[in-house]
Amino acid sequence: MKKIVALLFFVFTFSVSAQEKEIIIKKQIVQASCGQCKFKMEGQGCDLAVRIEGKSYWVDGTTIDDHGDAHAEDGFCSAIRKAEVEGSIVDNQFKIKTFKLLPEKK
Repeated sequence: MKKIVALLFFVFTFSVSAQEKEIIIKKQIVQASCGQCKFKMEGQGCDLAVRIEGKSYWVDGTTIDDHGDAHAEDGFCSAIRKAEVEGSIVDNQFKIKTFKLLPEKK
């Protein structure tokens, strides 16, 4: 019985420590683009990603097509754009609270 309790304690402790902590992002300007096309992330198609402090994250809460034609000249598959975002990083994914695509500078 002691071995079972010890094993359960070990498994529970390991599973809790393996979970990533949530990182809150408050109103920050980030790079936004197609993760696969522009950020060279592993994926199976064109999906929206953001780069925060040099690290890229897939986005949950808005899609690449919610912000125009991804394959247009200024689209996410062709260009890296700036966006003002709020949300959190959980399990290596950016959970969007707000996403505002900023106009391109000409």
